Amino acid sequence: MEKIDVNKFHFKNFDISDLKQHLTTKTVPAKTTLLYQGDVAENVYIVEQGLLRLWNNDDGRDITFQFFFENQMVSSFESLYLNQPSNFSIESLEDTTVQVLSKKSFEEILDSHEDVRQFFTQTICKRFIDYTHYFLSRIKENPQDRYEELVETEPEILKRVPQYYIASYLGITPVSLSRIRNKAK
Repeated sequence: MEKIDVNKFHFKNFDISDLKQHLTTKTVPAKTTLLYQGDVAENVYIVEQGLLRLWNNDDGRDITFQFFFENQMVSSFESLYLNQPSNFSIESLEDTTVQVLSKKSFEEILDSHEDVRQFFTQTICKRFIDYTHYFLSRIKENPQDRYEELVETEPEILKRVPQYYIASYLGITPVSLSRIRNKAK
């Protein structure tokens, strides 16, 4: 997923300092849930420092969909947009500091600044493209191929994410991941 640094963007009709006045900083310890599956999303989070994961509990089975590192944005956008219960939880895997943008502020900014709306639309579209790739890889590729692609394209995940969650992300058990990793060595 592409990283965004809001401080580096220049919008025609929007001073980035205007966004900062809508953000609140929140620091949470590892294993803190920012959004529970079944709750309606009320915030957009931009990771300043740390690591978040977006996941689903499927009758006790943990399914990780995505990890978010520094300068990446996350919310349960379907829930935020449709005002419906979220299919996902958002949890910190490290001590994490996020910039929190409320739904109300997010909508006000998007409604009043077309260039900012375009930026967020592009960012969200890229996220859904990543999801499409993720789902197709789970259908088409075997676990070994998925792991090799992860090694090639997302090395930060391998460095920072606990093995249990990497296995969940790859759709395999931790034991299978261990076997694949040993085979790869």
